[in-house]
Amino acid sequence: MSGAIRNLILTGGIGHPFADAAPVLDRILADAGAVSTVTDDIEGGLEALDRGGFDLLTVYALRWRMLGSEKYAPHRERWAFSLSQAGRERLSRFVTGGGGLLGLHTALICFDDWAEWRDLLGGAWVWGRSAHPPRGPVTLVPTNAPHPLTAGLPPFTVTDEAYGNFDLAEGVQPLAIVASEEGGAWPALWARDVGRGRAVADTLGHDRASLEHPVHRQILTRAALWACRRPL
Repeated sequence: MSGAIRNLILTGGIGHPFADAAPVLDRILADAGAVSTVTDDIEGGLEALDRGGFDLLTVYALRWRMLGSEKYAPHRERWAFSLSQAGRERLSRFVTGGGGLLGLHTALICFDDWAEWRDLLGGAWVWGRSAHPPRGPVTLVPTNAPHPLTAGLPPFTVTDEAYGNFDLAEGVQPLAIVASEEGGAWPALWARDVGRGRAVADTLGHDRASLEHPVHRQILTRAALWACRRPL
C-alpha cells in the first residue's frame, strides 16, 4: 500500500478537552501520512465511513448512554448516545473487512450498550467496576512483548488518567502497562488482528499535553501505520 492514509476521527463528549486535543491528534497522525476528517457526528461519520475511501477509523470520544448518576443529567441532551444498529454494522463491517481501528483513552467507555465493541477494540469499560485515580502523573512502561509499536521505546511519564479494572477481550496481549502514584498497574496499549482488519487501543490521551509527549507521539504514529498495514 502507498499514498496517504484516509482517516476518520470521531470525537466529542464531556469532561475532556476534545475540542482542543482532537486537532492536535490530527496533526500528530499527519506525521504518519494520515489525512483526517474530524467530526463529533458519530452516526454521520460512520455513514461516510461506510461509503468508502477511508483506511483508518480513530475513536477519540466519550459517547455513551450516561446512565447511573444524575451528575450526567445536565449533559445528556447533548452528549448521551446509543449507537444505532446501522452504525454498529457499519463500524464492524469496516474493521472486520480490513480497515484499521485506533481507539484512544475514552474510546473504552464508548458504546456501552454494544457488547461487540469490546471485541473489536480489545477492551471496554465496565460501569460499577472500572475506574481511574484522579488525573496525575502516570508512567507507561512497555512490556516484554515484542511488537513494532513499542520496539526501542523507553518508559515515559505524563499527567493523565490511568484506566483500570476494565474488560479485555480474549487473547489480548498488553504491549505496555500504566502505573499511577496511587498504585496499581493496568494494560495501557495493545494491538491485534480483528477479522481482516487491525485494531490498536491506547488508554492514555486525556489532553493535548499527553498526546504531544515525544514518546507518545511515536506510539500514535506507529499505531496508525501498523493498523493500516503500512511500513513503520
